[in-house]
Amino acid sequence: MAKAWRDVVATARRSAADGLVVGTSGNVSARVGDTVLVTPSGVPYDRLGPGDAVGVDLDGRQILGDLAPTSELPLHLAVYADTGAAAVVHTHAVHATAVSTLVAEVPLVHYAAALLGGPVRTAAYARYGTPELADAMRAALRDRTGCLLANHGTVTYGDTLDQAYERTAQLEWLCRLWLTASSVPGHRPGLLTPAQLDEAAEALRSYGQPR
Repeated sequence: MAKAWRDVVATARRSAADGLVVGTSGNVSARVGDTVLVTPSGVPYDRLGPGDAVGVDLDGRQILGDLAPTSELPLHLAVYADTGAAAVVHTHAVHATAVSTLVAEVPLVHYAAALLGGPVRTAAYARYGTPELADAMRAALRDRTGCLLANHGTVTYGDTLDQAYERTAQLEWLCRLWLTASSVPGHRPGLLTPAQLDEAAEALRSYGQPR
């Protein structure tokens, strides 16, 4: 539990250092058994220490810590209820949030979309911290490991915090790529076909090596 909390804090700080969040925006969680460790509401990440751990059960009841959990707790709990995820990362990444105001699905400008399960959808807008937002996210995440939240940000999940964070970074990069390509006057980005994306997804299953 102590290691998981250290990893949650480290990931939250990394998201700020990488420019994916500003101030206390965004949030991170990790599941350990039936406990969800989550960043607290409104506390700068660089002020969090070992004694600030915040934990809730899978129904959202606080069972660890004195600080209030993030207001986006419904998002995190919805992901854990629907998937076998062990970690969730939510950011306000600039390029991804910009794209969330433009399209219902991120155009297939790169095979990185395969790392998120396919074309990345944009969840319908709902106010932050509400069950309605969690429900919209659930629909957008169907058969995916990441989505955009309209006029808000991103949500990704994974088997580890590193994997969830890598998916967030890939999603932000993908959105930045599309915005860059589509900004060239007189040109429209060429897009991959679903078959080409499927081919890339199959190749990616054997990509990388243990270390």
